[in-house]
Amino acid sequence: MTTIVAVRHGETTWNRKQLLQGWSPARLTDLGREQADKLGATLAERYEIDRIRSSDLHRTEETVAILQEHVDAPVTYDSAWRERDVGVFQGLPIDEMFERFPAYELGEAGSDAAHRRPDSGESLAAVRDRVVDRWETTLAESDPSETVLIATHGGPIRLLLGHLKGLGIVETILDQSQGNCAITEFAVDHETDAVRIVRENDTSHY
Repeated sequence: MTTIVAVRHGETTWNRKQLLQGWSPARLTDLGREQADKLGATLAERYEIDRIRSSDLHRTEETVAILQEHVDAPVTYDSAWRERDVGVFQGLPIDEMFERFPAYELGEAGSDAAHRRPDSGESLAAVRDRVVDRWETTLAESDPSETVLIATHGGPIRLLLGHLKGLGIVETILDQSQGNCAITEFAVDHETDAVRIVRENDTSHY
């Protein structure tokens, strides 16, 4: 049985200001670093992690550096685990963005919004495709007895969970949440290809 643990990065300065981060080089706040430290301690106590796969955006790199103070495992950075590229909307306040551009608001425009691509950005559907593709590659590369840590973002984790639950993108985003440094755990049976969600959005460690 392979164990895959997906975690979101710690709180950033842009999280605190409620800005659309996209691929911005937002840095962790003091609270975000504290969250990552507590997450690292919990991961070390709960799992024997063999390797780490991480988004290559600054906020995940910064989080992983703190996790590695507790977890002795090699890390590979991979752009496939990045958050959605929101293009020209990067840096906008989240509430303002949806007020000004309701065609991108899932609650208003529904599934059409999931397929709209901001200028110089990508659609939620495209993000789901790349995340699911990398997930399947990760499963294929994993040994039956190993534990893999994936350090990524709220969007990719929710999209992955929605894929495994058979949800549409609207439900996936609107009905699920991921706290900073939350733990989501999967158990993978390689004989049957079955994936069981063991825990999701677990922030009990801080």
